[in-house]
Amino acid sequence: MKFRQALFWDTKPSNIDPKKHAQYIIERVLDFGNDKEVRWLYHFYDKPLLKKVVTKSRCLRADTKNLWNLILNIKKEKTKIPPNQVNLTFPDR
Repeated sequence: MKFRQALFWDTKPSNIDPKKHAQYIIERVLDFGNDKEVRWLYHFYDKPLLKKVVTKSRCLRADTKNLWNLILNIKKEKTKIPPNQVNLTFPDR
């Protein structure tokens, strides 16, 4: 999929690797993606990875996190994150 610059405003979309930068992509698309991007995301990544990212993410907006907790059937108490547990890999600028 070709990513929109508006979705990844802090890097060049051509530098993004869907496998290497999965968490980064998932967080951005869940928060700011359009219907087409969310459908692509839902088909490209497996459900356990989506659940893991939603559960451990510290940068998803609260309303986004609540929506995806419902869609992915995640219990709310599982979304609490111990400090220093998130490992992020961001693409080069």
